[in-house]
Amino acid sequence: MTSGKKPDKYYAILEGAMKVFAENGFHKSQVSRIAKEAGVADGTIYLYFKKKEDILTSLFQEKLGELVEKFNAAVRESTSPKEALRKICEIHFSELENNIHMAYLTQIELRQSDLELRKEIGLALKRYIILIENILEKGKNDGSFRADLDVKLVRLLIFGGMDEVVTSWLISGQKYSLTAQVGPTLDFFIKGIES
Repeated sequence: MTSGKKPDKYYAILEGAMKVFAENGFHKSQVSRIAKEAGVADGTIYLYFKKKEDILTSLFQEKLGELVEKFNAAVRESTSPKEALRKICEIHFSELENNIHMAYLTQIELRQSDLELRKEIGLALKRYIILIENILEKGKNDGSFRADLDVKLVRLLIFGGMDEVVTSWLISGQKYSLTAQVGPTLDFFIKGIES
């Protein structure tokens, strides 16, 4: 599909693929299983995707795109850079806590993908990293954050820190609330960067 609104089957395939990839791993997942989960014929998948890797890439682009839109809306409503970072962390943790298949996909499967696939997915992540960078720049400029802040390094530390909290939560078997980790996570970041 090249432009316009995509058909419902496209999204059904992505949702089915997310579940199948999360439960079986990308490499062990069969296109026929994705088709069955999506409620479409096997051949229908090839109307929208050339190969299984395209499904995974599209899945990340769509889901991360939706997430970045939520981040942008929350940042626009925020009254300060500190609040904007809190909103991002809240959305990041709550979205993955509420969608365990997406959590497994982003935290486990992404790391096992080949280099080309990781590069493609990295392009989708770039918008998220830039958003964090812009918040840090704004806080640096308005005096909320330290003047000597290395924005490019700190944006990666913040993203990486949230990423690790989610991974640890998954590995623990989700024995505690991920969203309950927002406060302590943000307190740690803010104490390190505030002026």
